[in-house]
Amino acid sequence: MTRTSESLSPELNDYIVAHSAPVDDVLADLAAETERLYPRSAGMQIGPEQGTFMTLLARLSGARDAVEVGTFTGYSAICTARGLPADGTLLACDISEEWTSVARRYWERAGVAGKITLKLAPALETLRALPEGPRFDLAFIDADKEGYIGYWDALVPRIRPGGALLVDNTLSHGRVIDPDVTSAQVQGIRDFNDHALADPRVEVVLLPIGDGLTLARRRD
Repeated sequence: MTRTSESLSPELNDYIVAHSAPVDDVLADLAAETERLYPRSAGMQIGPEQGTFMTLLARLSGARDAVEVGTFTGYSAICTARGLPADGTLLACDISEEWTSVARRYWERAGVAGKITLKLAPALETLRALPEGPRFDLAFIDADKEGYIGYWDALVPRIRPGGALLVDNTLSHGRVIDPDVTSAQVQGIRDFNDHALADPRVEVVLLPIGDGLTLARRRD
């Protein structure tokens, strides 16, 4: 028995990936093209085991309508959309025409483009313009870290009771516990983690998946 999560070496992480459902050619090619086109930004893309987790979560939860804040080149959108039923919908929010032009190509190739609506605008504006009240079953936040609390507060009321929210990078490569790191990005994650934990509308767990993945369930 262990009372702590494992600290992952690169070799153990490779083992985890090797013993999870393998990615198909679409996702493998997307990851490779993203690395080639945007080597400095490719780290923003989620890892394969996280993508599989998101697909399975969408399927297990019976999600039909989903939203993501931060699309980049579209990897997470494919993973989420694949977990939705044939008539499911995903609202993808981003501000980069360049990055999402790559996403659109791969959505077509993955056969999920018909499920996805891309909104190119500041995400907070997009979310606040939506009708108030629950409408989504699943949300994923993976954008500017200083904006996380704003996105969260716009999304939680729009998640149906029993629905889920996923928030990426909530360990910030371990920097959240380093008092010498005071950057706005890391402090934004610290502030968000405290904010989510204190939110009475949800149940929350921070999982050591990727760079930290917070999973929350909207209370009934």
